Amino acid sequence: MTPHEFLWLVPTFPFLGFLLLVLTSGQLPKKAVETIGVGSVFLSAVVTALIGFEFLGSSDSAMAMGAYRQTLWTWIEVGSFKSGFSLYLDHLSLTMLFVITGVGFLIHLYSAGFMEEDPGYSRFFSYMNLFVSAMLILVLGDNLVLLFLGWEGVGLCSYLLIGFWYRNADYGYAARKAFVVTRVGDTAMALGLFLLFTHLGTLEIQPLMQQAEAQWAVGSTMPAIAAALLLGGAVGKSAQLPLQVWLPDAMAGPTPISALIHAATMVTAGVYLIARTHVLFELAPTVHFAVAVIGALTLLISGFTALTQTDIKRILAYSTISQIGYMFLGLGVGAWSSAVFHLMTHAFFKALLFLGAGGVIYCFHHEHDIFKMGGLRKNLPVTFASFVIGGAALAALPFTSGHYSKDEILLAAFFHGEYGPWFWVAGLLGAFVTVVYTFRLIFIAFCGPSIHEATENFDNRMRVPLLILCVLALFGGMLQVPLGPVFDGVHGHPDMTGFEWVTAVTTAVPLIGLLVAYLFFLRGTFNAETITATAPGRFLQRFWFSGWGMDALYSFLFVKPINWLAEINKGDIVDGVYNGIAGLCRIGHQGMVWTQTGRIRWYAAGMILGSVALIGLGVAR
Repeated sequence: MTPHEFLWLVPTFPFLGFLLLVLTSGQLPKKAVETIGVGSVFLSAVVTALIGFEFLGSSDSAMAMGAYRQTLWTWIEVGSFKSGFSLYLDHLSLTMLFVITGVGFLIHLYSAGFMEEDPGYSRFFSYMNLFVSAMLILVLGDNLVLLFLGWEGVGLCSYLLIGFWYRNADYGYAARKAFVVTRVGDTAMALGLFLLFTHLGTLEIQPLMQQAEAQWAVGSTMPAIAAALLLGGAVGKSAQLPLQVWLPDAMAGPTPISALIHAATMVTAGVYLIARTHVLFELAPTVHFAVAVIGALTLLISGFTALTQTDIKRILAYSTISQIGYMFLGLGVGAWSSAVFHLMTHAFFKALLFLGAGGVIYCFHHEHDIFKMGGLRKNLPVTFASFVIGGAALAALPFTSGHYSKDEILLAAFFHGEYGPWFWVAGLLGAFVTVVYTFRLIFIAFCGPSIHEATENFDNRMRVPLLILCVLALFGGMLQVPLGPVFDGVHGHPDMTGFEWVTAVTTAVPLIGLLVAYLFFLRGTFNAETITATAPGRFLQRFWFSGWGMDALYSFLFVKPINWLAEINKGDIVDGVYNGIAGLCRIGHQGMVWTQTGRIRWYAAGMILGSVALIGLGVAR
């Protein structure tokens, strides 16, 4: 048998790991839990590597067209609707497999050391394994029903993982918030699936795209509605405007969970959905344009918010929202391959940064405030190197993986029609702000005088993933998977003749941002407090720190009215209706009991009177 025939094992290994850990109810020794939890994802990564090497260099007829389909069984068959449990492998899903299993394995290995003292060790790995398995089902699903199964699976797992330390009420609230907000997008997506099936008669992704292209004209109403509903699902899962408010609070979970959600799994699902259904978005130019607008606005809003944060994990959380915004911008300007490329490089450097943040938190007695750190570069050398390399890639400094992928998106944006230069300017401003807040974090936390002593006391299970991710963050830009067979309309880079200055400016802006961060937060030439001391500065600092007031707005529009209605209805009006009916029945029963005296002469008199009344009615007619 050839490697691609074992494709079904890729999601199966982590799922079996989940079952073993759940069925043993935490009774296994920690070494066995670690072996199952980490080993299952490692086996999935090995199978992915074997399949990937075969797929990219194969002349096998099953993959000659750049795709392979494996049907395991018929899952649902109702009337004319039939959905198979079928897996689909092409260059897009293969790229996602590399990211999910490769980066996922490194996060699992790191977690074995980070979470070793936690009493919920087995429960933690069971959730993590299920999370990875659900994400693999999502990207391998050959039909939108199977994709939606994985989609809801990662939503469930995010709830379980964000609220992992459930004894803390605030963490439970953060988990519920993530679940509820993403359900809004999921509802829109489900409606989109119903609409597509109603009009096209199938949810098999490839036939669906072909039929949509054949039956619907570009710019017609139906593809616009369907694409808008799918976009609703995408902005929910990928934390884009207006549903981005759940992701910063998701930092309530353990740091490896944050790394898994932000780098390898959940937040990339929306990007994958749009890329997978790109034909539908090309048929709906208005919605396609909206994707770019949402991405541009999100990357700016979240970037300025990150600039004001003091919690090391929340800074990285807002940076994730911003970088996903770049991916949406790439998708919206038709740079499909570049957006997926940035998804891959982002997985490398964002996993590195979150695991590096975990190292700081682990060694610094669970402190999150960067202003209570300082001078950590001496005592935490591996963590410091991780942050410098990961931060450089996040900032898209030259010769890092983030530079190559972000540069492709910005170039594509500049040459994208009438509004292209505006998108380019938005991306440049976002890139500048990204450098400033990234190196603000690094300079404040790792440079300057030491405030408290910290020792880098983690073992190789935590150190090795950091070192591997450092290499990937630097050189991951060389690992592009050819996506041409998936996105037929994308052909290389735009013609730069006469526009070489665009590349020069795109490269220079991050360097200018680095200089500004150096002068403000390391050299001390300028003082940020002098800006925030002014009335406009204080207002902007508070406004940006609050996430541009989005939580307050949603609280005013939805949370408070719902709480008010709940208070009014605490007696439950619906139950009151049914209780009233029951009360009337009881009253009627009591009335009937009153007539039951047990005296025969009264019963006889009642029968006679009733007969006389009936005869009278008959005569009257």
